[in-house]
Amino acid sequence: MRLAILAAAIALPAAAFAADPVADTIDARQGYFKLLGANVGILAGMARGQTEYSAEGAQTAADNIAVLTSYDMGHLFMPGTSSADSDATRALPKIWEDFAGVGEKGAALREAAAAMQAAAGQGQAEMGAALGPLGGTCKACHDAYRAD
Repeated sequence: MRLAILAAAIALPAAAFAADPVADTIDARQGYFKLLGANVGILAGMARGQTEYSAEGAQTAADNIAVLTSYDMGHLFMPGTSSADSDATRALPKIWEDFAGVGEKGAALREAAAAMQAAAGQGQAEMGAALGPLGGTCKACHDAYRAD
């Protein structure tokens, strides 16, 4: 037992030094966008008729998107985490050169998320109408700031 405690005491500081802030930041940023995409995917499936429309399910996904878009994610764009710095990301260096443009696109996403939140539970047609502008804001950012 003492040997196990001693081994753990030695391993913990070593593990702390093994942390890679660049990789951790990229992973966190990608995790954020995966959550966003998963919720948009729920709505897209309903809009396309691939899954049955559910007012409650659509509203939950829209509420999640609204919460996610209100998150201050500035720390997820730490310098040194672009595609020029790591093969683990498609985030173009242009992001760090054009924070004003990124902010404008983020504001458009928040507005589209609020419109989706208002429409999602009202019916499949209403949700579908709000999905186009929401998806458009995603595409605009991808086109400008993400490598293919």
